[in-house]
Amino acid sequence: MSVDRENGASRIQALEAELAAMRADVQQFAYAVSHDLRAPLRHIVSYAQLVQEDAGGQLNDEVQGFLRTMSDSARHMGTQLDGLAAWARVGTVELQPQHVNLHDLVHSLHQTLAGQAGPSMQWEFASDLPTVRADPNMLRQALEQVLGNAVKFSAGQAAPRIAIAPWQDRVQGLIGLCVQDHGAGYNPAQQGCLFKVFGRLHSTQQFPGIGMGLAITRRIMERLGGQVAITSPGVGQGATVTVGLPMQ
Repeated sequence: MSVDRENGASRIQALEAELAAMRADVQQFAYAVSHDLRAPLRHIVSYAQLVQEDAGGQLNDEVQGFLRTMSDSARHMGTQLDGLAAWARVGTVELQPQHVNLHDLVHSLHQTLAGQAGPSMQWEFASDLPTVRADPNMLRQALEQVLGNAVKFSAGQAAPRIAIAPWQDRVQGLIGLCVQDHGAGYNPAQQGCLFKVFGRLHSTQQFPGIGMGLAITRRIMERLGGQVAITSPGVGQGATVTVGLPMQ
């Protein structure tokens, strides 16, 4: 019996060492994305601006357009690097789980997002949102992405509405909330693209963003031991997001 215990302890130590090494690799990757890859982009933007300032009067409209495109593309890539670094950092954060009241958290996020949503947005909050156990900062980041998307993709609707209700799946042992909007929706045939890094189902002309929000949300929920899922009846018919964490 003691031999089995020793083998089990050795296996746990090996797994912990492997996990620590993986986290160190991810931290190094995040640092490289955040710092090392940014230097060339800063040079591109800076020198394009210098060319514009020093020789702008000698350049025709077409060449000046080339410079603007180059600068805009470099800035866009910088934003993508920020998103990629944020995605990578999810795996390195030390979790500090505690009880989180989803009612309080959702109402706090509502106050943050109300300005973006505008006065025409109708919010419906169920009174019986549950309490879950999770890292509060990570969960807040995930739900801010979910509610932020509901606000963003409801823009331009005649009567925008977001409904937030409790949700659970007893088979999987999950409990959380459901967020339903009546916004842009999407083609169900594109379901597989939802959670991909830089995945987008709408053009940047329709809705801003780089396609990292859902990828980060799923990574957070998986790190918390839960899940996030999205469904939509079709384009223009809104979407429903469920966020679940292990039942206590």
